[in-house]
Parts: sequence; structure tokens; C-alpha cells
Amino acid sequence: MIKFPRLRTTFNKGVTLPSLIFIIFITLLSAIYPKLTENALNSIKGFIFVNLNWVYVWAVTIFVIFLVYLMFSKYGNIRLGKNDSKPEYSFFSWISMLFAAGMGIGLMYFSVAEPMQHYSNEIFSESHYINRAKNAQLYTFFHWGIHAWAIYGIVGLSLSYFAYRYRLPLSLRSCFYPLLKNKINGKLGNAIDIFALCSTFFGITTTLGFGVVQINSGLQTLNIVSDNSFINQILIVSILVTISIISAVAGVNKGVKLLSNINIISVIILLLFVLLLGPTVYLLGSFTEGIGNYINNFFNLTFSTHVYDEETLPWFYNWTILYWAWWISWSPYVGLFIAKISKGRTIREFISAVLILPTLFNFIWMSVFGNSAIWFDLHEAKGALSRLSDNPDALMFRFLEYLPFPAIVSFLVIAIIIIFFVTSADSGIFVMNSIATKNAKVSPKWQTVLWGCLLAVLSLFLLNAGGLKALQSMTLITALPFSVIIILFMISLTKALTIDQNYYDREFSVSTVSWSGEFWKERLKQIISFNDKNTVDDFIETKVKRAFIELQEEFNSNEIETKINEYENPKRVEIEIHYDIVNNFIYGVENKSRSVSEYLINEDNLPDIDENKTFYPYAYFGDAREGYDVRLFTKNELISDVLKHYERFIEIITEQKNEMFISSNNNRKMK
Repeated sequence: MIKFPRLRTTFNKGVTLPSLIFIIFITLLSAIYPKLTENALNSIKGFIFVNLNWVYVWAVTIFVIFLVYLMFSKYGNIRLGKNDSKPEYSFFSWISMLFAAGMGIGLMYFSVAEPMQHYSNEIFSESHYINRAKNAQLYTFFHWGIHAWAIYGIVGLSLSYFAYRYRLPLSLRSCFYPLLKNKINGKLGNAIDIFALCSTFFGITTTLGFGVVQINSGLQTLNIVSDNSFINQILIVSILVTISIISAVAGVNKGVKLLSNINIISVIILLLFVLLLGPTVYLLGSFTEGIGNYINNFFNLTFSTHVYDEETLPWFYNWTILYWAWWISWSPYVGLFIAKISKGRTIREFISAVLILPTLFNFIWMSVFGNSAIWFDLHEAKGALSRLSDNPDALMFRFLEYLPFPAIVSFLVIAIIIIFFVTSADSGIFVMNSIATKNAKVSPKWQTVLWGCLLAVLSLFLLNAGGLKALQSMTLITALPFSVIIILFMISLTKALTIDQNYYDREFSVSTVSWSGEFWKERLKQIISFNDKNTVDDFIETKVKRAFIELQEEFNSNEIETKINEYENPKRVEIEIHYDIVNNFIYGVENKSRSVSEYLINEDNLPDIDENKTFYPYAYFGDAREGYDVRLFTKNELISDVLKHYERFIEIITEQKNEMFISSNNNRKMK
């Protein structure tokens, strides 16, 4: 009898199996009965867009207001991780990755098509062409600006905060911890992750499907392929998904990061090419005026439901509401990926970067490409580009024909679309595997390959059967319940941030022992002296360690088990009291150094300083609060200092409102 080796997996069955069943069922339904499924789903989507569009308007508006409030509030300084954690990625790599995941192929697909479609839309045809051009830019800014990134920002911030601050799994279920507590580990938590996994899969599948069509159209324009056939699409998907799988297997630090950096550089080169060789003066002027127009109309656009202008309602449903639904449906995927790369950032830094920088770049990009296309349509193409507005797959490449070196630039555009395709797919594969495994740190590589192959097979299946539009409608429908879920994220995050801030703002008890003035001569000598490394090591080894040993003996006599931990390079000693439920109490002292200014070294009225570096004993705590210099402390004062922190610790853990902040697996070691 042949024995097959058991396949190692980190899949969570409660999430993965129901998700795969639902994904395959909807895909087969969309492929076997594409028209029937599309009509049924479009009816549901139409009902939502017509009767419940105000839900999207209010939800997205609340998201923007909430993030702006957090950015300027006292919570802005809270770090996504321990108080002393540092960002894992450079600022450039971080922005590149979140931008590539957040917009991706859509930026290439709609940069010319959307402004041209607004400009040539018959609803606005009675307006003067100047007003049509201004409105085309304004609505494009509105759809690709702060509102879109606020949706991603809320989800990404909630995930980052609970994953790195509370040390919960990087999963949507974790964002409900303050509301559901440990119920997030049960069936309710699984249902949340199933929703996220299916939404992510459908969103990526439809986007990649449309991306393949655009790549094929570009290759056809350049006469590389003869037609837009399914065989060509199979070849394109096979090659690109293979690259995506290789990138995803390499991990975020290698594949995704490298491709994102290459992509952003390529995009900037293409942007500068169009700006400098297109109608430069017109573009700079229109961008400047467009920013002013956007700011002036910001609140009117934000709250507008077009209820008084019935003629524009179909346009409103098919553009603004569709965009809000599309961004919301994509937010589980993009939010998870942004959260994955944002550890160590402060809330203020996170919101500022996520809201402002991608929005500003989108405005520049859309101005340069969209306004160039409108300018060429008016002055050179004689309306030819307007007539192509309903064919966005080919519009970008036809637009490039009015610029120098169209063939070379078209190759660059195809290359950028391909890289966007790969970065969207590999980050999507990474996110889906993360959801399916409840954020397992290490997973077998075959799981990454499985998600990539599933994406490729099902997207091709739908492309061939004509079921992509049905799946797109399904994705847009899921946005309605998820907009409510994001509002619950906000409530949960607010509750957690309030407890977090109160925890670190908590003052010490009035029983704190202050210095009495005893041994003042010795204290003066310490104040004016500058210590070397060995002196501080000796201080920690003798005075600090002796104080901790005395404390340990007294704790043990009161049946409280403690231990003393010692480390070298740098020298540090800590006293630790272990707890099974709440996070451990830790008070430690470490040998730290700081630089001394040159002018102090040469100051005659100070003791001699041999080096431009001085060392000092630095107190630190298990919850990563800000520490301080304890070199002036006597042994008894050190004991008193430990006790005042321990008293504060006991007061906090006995208050029920602090339960979720101090008992959420905080004893687990972090990276």
C-alpha cells in the first residue's frame, strides 16, 4: 500500500473551506449563467444604488471626518506597536507599496478614460467646453482623492492598531475585540474573515481580469499580437501570475517591496515625460486651478446626492456611488496590506501619509493625463479621443499617439500595467493567505501557489464565459454591509484609543517617595559628573541589582513570585513579576549612551569630559512607557521607584474598563 506524505498546512478550516466553497459557487454561477447572474445581481445593485446611496455618502463622509479628527487629536502620537517600536520599511518603500496596492491598475486604466468620459458625457453636453473640462477634472479628483483613501485608511489603521498595539492576529476579526472580546475567536470571527477573504478574492479577480484585457489591447495596438483572443489572454495571465507567485513566495520584504519601488519610479518617469512633452503650461495651470476648484467644492461634493437634479442621477449612481462601493469592497484587501507594512508608524504619521500623499499624487497624475487628453482632443484630435471614451482599453494607447515616441512610451505603459498587475496579484495572494491562516507567521509555499493558481484559473474562466461583470456586481453589493462594518471598526477603535490614552496618562499614587535631601553632597557630585560605560555597568551590577534582590526577597516573603533577568551588551537588569492573564510587570535599568555637544566638552567651568559620549542608567518598563535616568537614585530610592510603578500597575489591572488593553495576549513576545 502506497502511503502519501501528509500535506502540512496552516489553513484555518473554519475560514478557508467555507470561503472556497462560496468563491467557486459564485464563479461557476457567473460563468455558466453569465447573463442571468449579471441581471439578477445588477437588479440588487441598482436597488441599493438608487434607494440606499445616502448610506454610502454618509459613511464615506464620516470616514473622512473621523480620520482628520484622529490626526489632530491627542491620539495622533500613539504608535502602531509598542511605544519604542520603529517602522520596518523606509518611508519611500512604505509609500510605494501602499500606493501600488491601493490604486494599481486602475490608475492606468482610468487616468485618461475617466476625465474623457466626464468631458464627453451627454448629461454635461450643453455646458461650455471649458466648464466641461473643469468638471471632468473636479469629479476625477473627487473620486480618486481623500474620500477613497479615507476608506482604506480606516480599515488599515484599525487593523494596524489592534495587531501591533494589542498583539492580536492581523485579521478583520481583531478589530471587533473591544466589542466582542474573546468571541472573535469563534464562529462570529470566522464569519468576518470569510467575508473579507471572499471580498478580497472577487475584487482582485475582476480587477486582474480587466487588467489583462487592457494589456492585450496595448499589445494589439503595438502589433505584437494580432487580436484580443482568449488564447492571448491565457498566455498573459499564465506569465504574469507566475511572476506574481514568485514575488509572493519571496515575501513582502523582497518581491513586493522591490516591484513597488520599481513601479513608482517608472510611473514618475512616464508622468514627467507626458508633462514635459505635452502641453506643459496648460497642465501646470489646470492642475493649480483644479486644486483650488476641489477645495472650494469639497463639502458640496461630499454631501451631494443630486436629489434636486434628476437628470444627473444616473451619472451619480454609475460614477460616485459606484466608486464609493468599489473602494469599500476593496478595503479589506488594501487595508490588510497597508496594515502589514505600517508597523511602528504613529497614528498621525499613518493618517497624514495615507490621506495626503497618494491623494496629491493621484491629482497630479490625473491632471497630467486627463487634461492632456482633453487638450489634444480639442486642438489636434478633432474629437477623436472623445469618441473613444467608451473604449478605455484602447484609449490610453490612442492618446499616446499624440506624443513623441508613441511606440516606446506604449511599451513603458504596458510594462507599468504589468508591474501593477503583478504587485496587485502578489500582495493579494499574500493577504488572502494571511486571512485564511489567521495570520500564521510561516506558511508552506504551496499555499501561496494555490491562491495564485486559483486567481489565474477563475479569472480566465470568467473572462472566457463573460462573467466578470456579474462578479463585479457581486463585489459592489458586498460594499453595503461592509460600510456598516467599517463604522463598527470606528466605534471599536475609539473605545480602545480612549483606554490606551488613559493607561499611559495615569499618574502615580500620592504615596510616591520624593528625595529628602539626604546625602546631598554625593548627589551634587553625581549631577556634575559624566559617566563612562564601566561606571554605569558597575552602578547597575551593584546598586540596581542589590535593590532588585532585596525587593525579590520581600515579594517572595509575601508569596508573590518574581525573577531577576540579566543581559549583556548593553548591560541591563530587570525585575519581572509574571501573570497568566494580564501582561507581566517589568521594571528594568539599562546602560544607555547619549552624545555630548562639542561646546560642552571645551567648557572650562564643567568637569573634564574625555569623549563626546556619556553613559547613564536608564529605567524602562514592560509596557514601553517613556523611561528616565536613574543615576541619582540611591538603593532605597530605586526600591521606592519600583514600588510606585508596581502600585500604579495594580491599580490599572484591577479596573474592569482596562481589561481589554491589558489582557489581550500581551505577554506574547513581539518581533
